[in-house]
Parts: sequence; C-alpha cells; structure tokens
Amino acid sequence: MQAIDPIIEAGWKSVLLDQFQSPYFRTLKEFLVEEKKIYTLYPPGRLIFNAFQRTPFDRVKVVILGQDPYHGKGQAHGLCFSVPQGIPKPPSLVNIFKELQADLSIAIPKHGTLDKWADQGVLLINATLTVRDSQAGSHQKHGWETFTNRVIEVVSQEKSGVVFLLWGRFAQAKESLIDSSKHLILKSAHPSPLSAYNGFFGCKHFSLTNDYLEKQGKPGIDWAL
Repeated sequence: MQAIDPIIEAGWKSVLLDQFQSPYFRTLKEFLVEEKKIYTLYPPGRLIFNAFQRTPFDRVKVVILGQDPYHGKGQAHGLCFSVPQGIPKPPSLVNIFKELQADLSIAIPKHGTLDKWADQGVLLINATLTVRDSQAGSHQKHGWETFTNRVIEVVSQEKSGVVFLLWGRFAQAKESLIDSSKHLILKSAHPSPLSAYNGFFGCKHFSLTNDYLEKQGKPGIDWAL
C-alpha cells in the first residue's frame, strides 16, 4: 500500500517523521496491507493523505476535524466532510452549507467538494484516515488516532493563530491537545441531522474564523465554492 510509506507533503513529512518511523505506524501499515487483501478500503490509497497534500504544513490556518471517512463507494477522497464532484452531498455536508449560507449569505453549492477550502489552508482531517466499504468505524483503534492526535499536537505546538473547529463531542474530546492561549477553539454540536439543531445551526463559525484571522493580518477564507 504505497501511500502509507507515505507520499506526503515535505513540510508534513518533516514534522511527522518520528511517527512514520514508530512501531505503531509500522503495525498500522501491516494492518492496512492485510485489510486490502480482503476488503475494499476507502479512500483509495493515493488519497489517504490528500488533506496533507492539499494543505501544506506551512499554510495551515484552520483545522476541521471529522471522525471517519465516508464508507460508501466513491464518497471518500481524503478530506473530511467533502465528496468528489458528481457525488451527492451527505446530510452533514448539506447542513454545513446551510449554516454557511445563514452566516455569510453564501449560496449553497451544487457540489460537495471542499478542495477550495483545503487549498486556502483549511486542514480537513478525519481522526481515522481509512475505512472498509460499508463498515463505519471499522478502522478505529488501529493506530490512526495516535497519528492524527499527533497532527493536532504538532499544529498546536509549531504554529500560532490557528482556528480549530470542533464540531460534536468526538472532535471536542481533542481540545486538550490544543494550546488555547495561542489558538482559537470554536465548539458546537455536530452538523449531523441528529444534532445540528442543538447548536450547530447559528454557531457562525465561518465568520468568526475570518474575523480572528483578519485581526492577525491574515487573509480570511473564501468559503464560497
């Protein structure tokens, strides 16, 4: 599984090299090699580290954390909440776009591809970077969480003035990894239809993110797709 070696942007490779060389990561790679012999895995190997390729380490301004990749055919492409062009928008993404429209009067796009956000410095990562076809959560607790926790820690330690958007209890459990004295942490309910009305709608995280970035003299994110 070539992508696990990994093919990853040079800045990320530098700050995460110790992780790639660690015993847990070798075990994770072996697990994925065996899984691929039996199951269809998502996203495709070349897209496992897509978030890191599209958002180089030195460009990270915002972090959005998801839980698992989508487990339906053609949905996952390595950016949390995002789907490739031509794939119907999942319910949580529909709600993200509804809040974006309410917050910044941005028209809801016809597609669900968040590449444009990633290219502007929005790191869109799931806590687990792979999944079996049709089996949600199937690759949890095999090492990915150790890796992505370290990603959050490295961003917190090495950078300043990053906005972390923690949507839902799972993402909010990562708050302890972030130094709130030099970053902005914004929390709300998850955008899932099961919880969006409990505080995701009306959170105004998109405008609050841009306000914070602009106060630091950084360009805000053009959230329009």
